[in-house]
Amino acid sequence: MRKRNYLLSSIAIGASLLLAACGGGSSSEKDDSLGKINLAYVEWDTEIASTHVVGQVLEDIGYDVSLTPLDNAIMWEAVSKGEADAMVAGWLPATHAAQLEKYGDNLVNLGENLSGAKIGLVVPSYMDVNSIADLKDEAGSTITGIEPGAGIMMATEKALEEYPNLNSWSLLPSSSGAMTVALKQAIANEEDIIVTGWSPHWKFASYDLKYLEDPQGVFGGEETINTFVSTKLEEKAPEAYKVLDAFHWTADDMEKVMLEINDGKKPKDAAADWIKENQDIVKQWTADVK
Repeated sequence: MRKRNYLLSSIAIGASLLLAACGGGSSSEKDDSLGKINLAYVEWDTEIASTHVVGQVLEDIGYDVSLTPLDNAIMWEAVSKGEADAMVAGWLPATHAAQLEKYGDNLVNLGENLSGAKIGLVVPSYMDVNSIADLKDEAGSTITGIEPGAGIMMATEKALEEYPNLNSWSLLPSSSGAMTVALKQAIANEEDIIVTGWSPHWKFASYDLKYLEDPQGVFGGEETINTFVSTKLEEKAPEAYKVLDAFHWTADDMEKVMLEINDGKKPKDAAADWIKENQDIVKQWTADVK
């Protein structure tokens, strides 16, 4: 199964890179371009929001920016090899600990760009269960997950091993979009559902949800989302390096962009609108740009 998943991921990556090479990302050619920047990201709602915002800021100061969606593990690998210039999607200390250990020596960690993040198992508030340890046979003993290879999927697989009451449970891989569709349908019918959840996320503003308590501590505590760049970026694109180093916003900022995207606005347009309305924050990110 792992080989098959890797093969599928590789096919997707190839298609994504080809798309970017053909100009299918958010790139734009400018005569006065400072150069090309390729930002890698995973198509999770959080990372779609943050990558489009910082990508738009880089474009506004003069870079020709490409945004390349990748599988999580390949995103880390691509930045570590300099095949992508940067990503703003490293969840630490727990979610992406394995990727940091594997690729960290060949990356530059510019630190957190958002604090107060969290992962865990999430259920609608109407469900009469508050702890992972109390789960019995809800939702057909199935947890609805996201893309295979995601850190939260690895943590959930560990939870299935460490919680005796989950020994016969299954983790159903899907995608971030499919997970939220399943959540929406279950809530509409007031059915049981347990999903792999993380915040910030627009679903907490849209639905009445709760994290299940995690007495074993499998999902860790508070997380930060961090920015990692290629070891060559500071020399290649010093102004982009400064912006990425200064990039920092709040969960409320991110959720505003995510909600607009979920309501139907294109990510690029949602990012541009947020930038227009938050010039005071953007000026802090670009303060050192010459």
